Amino acid sequence: MRKVSDILGRKGASAVAVAPDTKVIEALNIMAEKNIGSVLVMDGGEYLGIITERDYSRKVALKHKSSVDTKVSEIMTTNLPSVNPSDSVEHCMQLMSDKNIRYLPVFDGNLLAGIVSMSDVVKDTILQQKETISHLESYIHSGL
Repeated sequence: MRKVSDILGRKGASAVAVAPDTKVIEALNIMAEKNIGSVLVMDGGEYLGIITERDYSRKVALKHKSSVDTKVSEIMTTNLPSVNPSDSVEHCMQLMSDKNIRYLPVFDGNLLAGIVSMSDVVKDTILQQKETISHLESYIHSGL
């Protein structure tokens, strides 16, 4: 059974973060430059929340706010469920599906260990399926 730690080990634990007083437009530029859909909001080493493209579209664009004047702390999502490195990938998938969310912060004790996205979970599931197929092919060919 695959674990969150497997995903973090492959993609790395480092996540892109901004300060709470960062303007939304700056966060969007960072997301565009790095081709990512979210950035963490951190105050020093403390996790405060996450800002996603969904947050922008629903809390800025649709409400006719200014991305130049609005701070990420005003629109960030703060109530995401979290997981730990020993949780299963299946647990992440279930949480994301049940809560209709795309990101899960990963905490090792009280320390933020990284973030897992729906894309990470899907990639891990595909990798696991490829490994299973490879094992089955090896088994089949060894018996011939």
